[in-house]
Amino acid sequence: MTIHSLTSRELILFQSISGSRSFGLATENSDTDIRGVYFLPKEDFFGLNYIPQISNETNDISYYEIGRFVELLQKNNPNILEILASPEDCIQHTNPLMDLLKSEDFLSKLCKDTFAGYAISQIKKAKGLNKKILNPVEKERKSILDFCYILENNGSIPLKKWLLESDLSPERCGLVSIDNTKGMFALFYNESGDLNYKGIIQNEEANQVSLSSIPKGEKSEAFMFCNLDAYSTYCKDYREYWKWVSERNEDRYNVNQNHGQNYDSKNMMHTIRLLQSCEQIFKTNSLNIRVEKRDELLDIKAGNWSYDAVMKKAEGLIRSIEYYHLKSSLPEHPNLEKTTKILVEIRENLYK
Repeated sequence: MTIHSLTSRELILFQSISGSRSFGLATENSDTDIRGVYFLPKEDFFGLNYIPQISNETNDISYYEIGRFVELLQKNNPNILEILASPEDCIQHTNPLMDLLKSEDFLSKLCKDTFAGYAISQIKKAKGLNKKILNPVEKERKSILDFCYILENNGSIPLKKWLLESDLSPERCGLVSIDNTKGMFALFYNESGDLNYKGIIQNEEANQVSLSSIPKGEKSEAFMFCNLDAYSTYCKDYREYWKWVSERNEDRYNVNQNHGQNYDSKNMMHTIRLLQSCEQIFKTNSLNIRVEKRDELLDIKAGNWSYDAVMKKAEGLIRSIEYYHLKSSLPEHPNLEKTTKILVEIRENLYK
């Protein structure tokens, strides 16, 4: 089943322009996203060819099977509720049966978890991005040697510096762990190399130091501390940072770099928009996706707000949502029995 077959076989129940154009946030560079609802031919629905969603390669165009659409509405999925609340001037096609699905039958206090919960996860993501931009990780990966230190004169110096100044080779070192300590080792050195010490690490990718068998009576050269916890944290940050670099949208990243605010401004604009929608739901028991504060949101998208100012705005909206959520007369959950009966009625009419 393809988007073309949905159109050619007249299976589309609803189609609307969505995204920034439906929110009233479109600019001259905005894409045109399409979202819609379809039904399957009777033999596919009752047989083994059930398909819940059909999208194009870029996900600019997506359609949901009517049952999947209702299921997500019952879960108060923000994207799906926004499709149902599409402004009249964005709706391109609608089957009269779609009039049976009304926002008031689905809106509930679950929206606090779905709208605000998702927005809060994006705020955390923005904080992580802020950290990545402000604290880039060098491409050359550090080894565990960079987290080892020699105790000296009531202090410590980096192991690499100590080896260099002492003209010692790490391959001829031998380590023995010290009882009742964590990360502490006695370091021995064999100038001739005839004792087959294992060195400090086996290779640059090692995540543990190597321990050697030291002959009785050998005298240690120094005591070494290996900060394994710091090394583990570094490895995690390294993986996450370079995974982010490989997957990031370079155009958006360059925009964020140009405005210099150290956050994904487009993402944060939509986060604030989601929080405003959630606040509106509990204030009015309804959802109008056409934004009221277009200029403010586009100002955030342009990077004209500092990171701290955006966070302060988000925190204020979250407090307001908590307040209106407590006062709201919306049900705790959508009426599953009622909305499921509506779905059955739609299917019965489609498969007469």
